[in-house]
Amino acid sequence: MDIELYHDSKYGNGARVAEEFKRLAETKGSNVNIHHVREAGSKNLPRADLYVFGSPTHFGKATRGIMRFVKKLELPPGTKYAVFGTFSGAAPDKKTGKMPSEEELEKRRRTIPMIDEALRSKEMAKVAEMRFFVKPENLKGPLEDGWQKIVEEFVVAILGK
Repeated sequence: MDIELYHDSKYGNGARVAEEFKRLAETKGSNVNIHHVREAGSKNLPRADLYVFGSPTHFGKATRGIMRFVKKLELPPGTKYAVFGTFSGAAPDKKTGKMPSEEELEKRRRTIPMIDEALRSKEMAKVAEMRFFVKPENLKGPLEDGWQKIVEEFVVAILGK
């Protein structure tokens, strides 16, 4: 399977996920090319069996860079895609000390739904999604322990192997 992966990584966490994704998918016979959206144009993309898009979460949303990129995409209806996002792990509120509810956390995790909405408007077909969490004490990283296993699950969800 030929896969083109486009990400917007601010602190390198998405880039680490992308590299691990490439390594694992290639061990299963796929060919993966990784691109940062700053260096890639959204028109005339290389042909692929699947496109993967990834973004960090910035103030609860996907970055402007990835959103501009996916909104300008010119891919045929039915094109398959997968999406991943990096998010801050759950941490107690600094003022109250209370842990946020799952509902409150979801309001701050709009990255994947935003990308999905843009791609669904182009009639693209979603194959899989995955979330990766950054340790909450530092938004710059590192990723939470076990993130490589989550990448492996993402690859299996896509490739079925």
